[in-house]
Amino acid sequence: MAAGVAAVVLSVAAAITLGPADVSLVNVRDVLLNHLGLAEVPVRAAKDAIVWEERLPRALTAAAVGAGLGICGAVLQSLLHNPLADPFLLGISSGASTGAVLVGVLGLGGTAIGLSGGAFIGAVLAFGLVVLLAQLSGGGTDRVILAGVAGTQLFSALTSFVVFAFADSDETRGVMFWLLGSLEGVRWDDVALCGAAVVLGLLLCLGSAHTLDAFSFGDDVAASLGVHVTRARMLLLVLTALLTAALVSVAGAVGFVGLVLPHAARFLVGPRHARLVPATALIGAVFMVWVDAVSRVAFQPTPLPVGVGTALVGVPAFVLILLRRRRAR
Repeated sequence: MAAGVAAVVLSVAAAITLGPADVSLVNVRDVLLNHLGLAEVPVRAAKDAIVWEERLPRALTAAAVGAGLGICGAVLQSLLHNPLADPFLLGISSGASTGAVLVGVLGLGGTAIGLSGGAFIGAVLAFGLVVLLAQLSGGGTDRVILAGVAGTQLFSALTSFVVFAFADSDETRGVMFWLLGSLEGVRWDDVALCGAAVVLGLLLCLGSAHTLDAFSFGDDVAASLGVHVTRARMLLLVLTALLTAALVSVAGAVGFVGLVLPHAARFLVGPRHARLVPATALIGAVFMVWVDAVSRVAFQPTPLPVGVGTALVGVPAFVLILLRRRRAR
């Protein structure tokens, strides 16, 4: 864990130095010391703005998004007994996309809500619909998964319809860039939102580590160990939904992080959630920081959407994990 924390810090520091403007690790150190009030080192105003206003918030947001989505994936895979479960299985990403499109294309809510606010509202409403469908169909993990698939398809269709029917070429380009995942233009308030959500989610999941361990063996075993299965599952589903909604509202639809990284963490630290949850968070933070950094500089001056980068890295990694598991058997 100590090595993981050090890797996150070093990754963030290294990512800040990458870009068209020449910024060194010494510049990063001096800017941080100045803004933290620990020193008064002379630094050029341009470099100070690049580090403090642009690259540092982006790197920290990327770390929080990677950590949070990884945590959600680990929790959902245990709750739903499905190794392919990820934060977007419950229709949250599709709902966020619909909310963002309604604000960005139709102007619903205007500047009072904004793109991120519309995405958060859409994600919460989508999860509410999925829960309602699952309860009406009788509950259970299989019903939750089926309801999530239905919700995902519904909101994906709504998003496509709004873009096709009402968006012009400029709006379509902007919306599609967000839908593919983007950390362009993040600021310190985004860092605060994502950071607070991830810290709270991490603490609550660690507090429920024994419950998650019980769920890994099935509902019957969990109930025999004193777990109130229905209530515990619903509370943890709501937690992952709200955390995912907060992260997606800032970063857009970033896939494969919550699917792949919990498997990588299990390979390193085992299945017990007291270790798995923080390990997944650390791996997710490092992974997302580097994917965002490479996506930002690979096709300068136009950045590659970070969701494309996670998919390009995530798919081969997931294939390798599957092959390793097959050999282990």
